[in-house]
Amino acid sequence: MRETGWLGWIWFAGIMMIVMGSFNAIEGLVALFRGEYYVVTEQQVLVFDITGWGWITLLLGVLVALSGAALLSGAAWARVVAVVLAVVNAVAQLGFVSVHPLWSTIVIALCVTVIWAVVVHGPEADVMSDRLEQTHHR
Repeated sequence: MRETGWLGWIWFAGIMMIVMGSFNAIEGLVALFRGEYYVVTEQQVLVFDITGWGWITLLLGVLVALSGAALLSGAAWARVVAVVLAVVNAVAQLGFVSVHPLWSTIVIALCVTVIWAVVVHGPEADVMSDRLEQTHHR
């Protein structure tokens, strides 16, 4: 497959996953060390306590960031993992939408964009992977 201008979408998806994962990890750390920062009222539903939610968010953030880094390598398995984790991250943000609706909406939109980029333009990442292999063999 020849290189096209759409390859930039894969780079965008990988970088956005690193950024989103980092932000999720920060949200998780804030929940762990400053649990009072997130206030849950009677109208809001939180399935886990703040500590449990913090650990889950931290772990998810680290996984999302690592899969974004792997996506930049062009590996096929990284594309599958990136799509799965972007879906999980978008669903997880639904639980956060009552606390920070604007932030959650932005993250969900970014997750959808990442999924689109990887699914539609993922095969072009093979070009990136082939180039990396050629560079290592020189």
